[in-house]
Amino acid sequence: MSRPAEYWLERLHGFANSGPVRIMNVCGGHERSISMAGLRGAIPSNIELVPGPGCPVCICPEEDVFEAIQIALNEDVTLVAFGDMLRVPVNVPRKDPRSLEQAKAAGADIRPIASPSEAVRIANADPSREVVFFAAGFETTTAPVAAMLAEGVPENLSVLLSGRLTWPAVAMLLDSEEPGFDALIAPGHVSTVMGPEEWSFVVDKHGIPAAVAGFRPDTLLQAMVSVLEQRRTGRPGLDNCYPEVVRPGGNPEARRQLDEVMQVTDANWRGVGVIPSSGFALRDAYAAHDARRRFESYADDSRKRVGEMPPGCDCARVVLGKIYPNQCRLYGRACTPRKPIGPCMVSDEGACRIWWSSGYRDNEHERRQAVG
Repeated sequence: MSRPAEYWLERLHGFANSGPVRIMNVCGGHERSISMAGLRGAIPSNIELVPGPGCPVCICPEEDVFEAIQIALNEDVTLVAFGDMLRVPVNVPRKDPRSLEQAKAAGADIRPIASPSEAVRIANADPSREVVFFAAGFETTTAPVAAMLAEGVPENLSVLLSGRLTWPAVAMLLDSEEPGFDALIAPGHVSTVMGPEEWSFVVDKHGIPAAVAGFRPDTLLQAMVSVLEQRRTGRPGLDNCYPEVVRPGGNPEARRQLDEVMQVTDANWRGVGVIPSSGFALRDAYAAHDARRRFESYADDSRKRVGEMPPGCDCARVVLGKIYPNQCRLYGRACTPRKPIGPCMVSDEGACRIWWSSGYRDNEHERRQAVG
């Protein structure tokens, strides 16, 4: 039987004197729910909630965004992408478009979409025109792209894929000398597709408590209570606090289609670097719909060298849970949702954007400098 948020909050306060603990919430949707519900102000002060690497827009490598911009500007195509991707900035001279939004203003045919089915509809509407789907996302959004291709798409539709898996970034943090967290709230939607077992390494290899959560305050608070109880008893495990959606093994058909259409590869994460076995690439059987094979290459290896965050931007450290959004040097100063400098201020799943939308206006880095 499900319990209301008040029940779990009361139980959570029973851990108020148990010492400091840092709980990482991987998913950008979790961070949005936590911030919008004001949970940080409601839980005991000894519990820190750390936003993790759960924003695919934030870690999409600069070379992929740059390539999408160049295809849109230089080829006779319609380029479609999930809406958040249109505002992600790249490092280019001021005279050049630095985002897909600016490339659209410069005359490129670029359109935001909300689902792969929209890309198919646009391609079917004009079979004589090439349509390129710039598909960036984690498992939750990459699975529908795989399903789209597996079910068959128009000949004039190709995919510029920038898909990533979530768990390798957490594995990288745990394998580092300073993971930065003591317990994990695993993403509900990713676990719905891939299965909760994908996160068992957190417990089995590292002995760190973990719980899968949904997006309501009650399930998030339940997950917090679960990992704290695991720590108290010294029996870490993987708890499913989202059983109405997350099932053992995940979604078998979605996983089958992912495996049929895509292969797992090493992949670059913006500001982080290459993480082994963290990316998706189209298999050879789908080469006819691979935009990287269909068009002249606009890949630029120098993008990987300049593909860090813009000067002064600390998005990479925010993504890795090393600092909070308002500890970034540019937060709320040069970087706001209206004029984003870094990708974390662009996406609705970016921690900086979420914190700003939730009313956090204080720049802690600036305040510390003033005091010092």
